[in-house]
Amino acid sequence: METIGTGGAGATGDTGGRAPARPDASARPQQRRGAIALMLTAAASNQSGAALGAMAFPVLGPVGVVAVRQVATAIMLTAIVRPALRGMSGQQWRPILGLALVFGVMNLSLYAAIERIGLGLAVTLEFLGPLAVAVVTSRRVLDIGAAVLAGAGVVVLTQPGPTTDVLGIALALLAAASWACYILLNRTLGQRLPGLRGTAAAGLVSAVVWVPIGAVWFVLHPPTPAAIALAIGCAALASVVPYIADLLALRRVPAHVYGTFASVNPVLAAIAGWLLLQQALGLGQWIGIALIVLSNVAVSVRGRTPTAAVAKRRW
Repeated sequence: METIGTGGAGATGDTGGRAPARPDASARPQQRRGAIALMLTAAASNQSGAALGAMAFPVLGPVGVVAVRQVATAIMLTAIVRPALRGMSGQQWRPILGLALVFGVMNLSLYAAIERIGLGLAVTLEFLGPLAVAVVTSRRVLDIGAAVLAGAGVVVLTQPGPTTDVLGIALALLAAASWACYILLNRTLGQRLPGLRGTAAAGLVSAVVWVPIGAVWFVLHPPTPAAIALAIGCAALASVVPYIADLLALRRVPAHVYGTFASVNPVLAAIAGWLLLQQALGLGQWIGIALIVLSNVAVSVRGRTPTAAVAKRRW
């Protein structure tokens, strides 16, 4: 996740609720190549960061990792954005508080799912969130077909049976629902506050909530310096680095191109899980991932999906 804050596993560009500047249609080929490199960097960084967080699970658990990630991400981004909190109205604070809640639920459910069913499966299922928003807000037959394709991918990916980890799948779907809520809340917030003010403010509120949670958790589960370092690395790689790379990329390519490239995240999550966490996937699971990735590409390829402009990078 991941998520400003990716997820996320997950991965389309969070612009803080503000639509990115439309890229110049006459952008030079090298600019486009640079944008592609930035998008791939963002995706690889996001999933590598999630894998680092998972490596800290034996000591910190998902709760501890999320606590460190939320606080560390807020500190890093506050230093960059420097949001002014004074003078905000109640109408502005309501979506900020909603986002702060969503940040915590989204990341905690995703990380708990990763602990149970693995990085590749959890991130792939989480991608159903932005896909659902795109399909619900669209009237295209192609998008309905993409939803059916994604449903088939879920069945192939999860392979329902007596040994299926139902709780792990449910947690990943909760992360997907949270991501969908993030998109809608971020859109509302973008209409009420300029730039990144609202998103950064929501991150600060989330961090304030997670400080006491983390303090109690670490009293009961004493951390080690190595585990804390892994969680901080998770915050940097899964939030800050992808955020900056995504923001720069969205200035150079159309939103639908961004959305298409973002669909590589489940594949990179599976590769990161295999290389860093020794979480190998079977042929059926790879086919399920491919079907869900194809459904996301189909939705974004004509440039009308909301995921391309506001879905990621998550906290």
